[in-house]
Amino acid sequence: MSNTITAKEDSVVIERTFNASVEFIWQMWTDAEHFKKWYGPKGFTVPVANMDLRIGGKRLICMASPDGSMKMWIVGEYKEIIPTTRLVYTESPSDENGNMISPSAMGMPEGYPAVTEVIVSLEDIGGRTKMVMKHVGVPAASGAGGGWEQAFDKLADYVQAALNNK
Repeated sequence: MSNTITAKEDSVVIERTFNASVEFIWQMWTDAEHFKKWYGPKGFTVPVANMDLRIGGKRLICMASPDGSMKMWIVGEYKEIIPTTRLVYTESPSDENGNMISPSAMGMPEGYPAVTEVIVSLEDIGGRTKMVMKHVGVPAASGAGGGWEQAFDKLADYVQAALNNK
């Protein structure tokens, strides 16, 4: 596995290579039960992952802090789905019912956008998968890149454990 982070003022781009097929990594992004196992920074859990995987389908995700005292709800909509190749969806802070709330109400810094876009591209490289994730609209100074890096570390561990159990 290798990784590269590029942070720009208006986006975070992370590239990783996994020792797993594109079909398997696609499932990690699109199957709610798999997604719940790796999404979020280290120590965070995902008690809720409702994912209606179709164009216009809604997403409602809840991330909980390690001690469970803080819950962050995120709502979004699928914009583009090309199986095993490309996934595009929006993200916005929300309440537990999926109603958008202002980023500042969620503790985000001033100027954080109400709607961001996540673009995931997967490429088969000889049985391995090159993944490029671009989170558009996220200020580089927000710390989102570090959160994504921790999530992808969890993803790599989860993928390896799953493959070892096959």
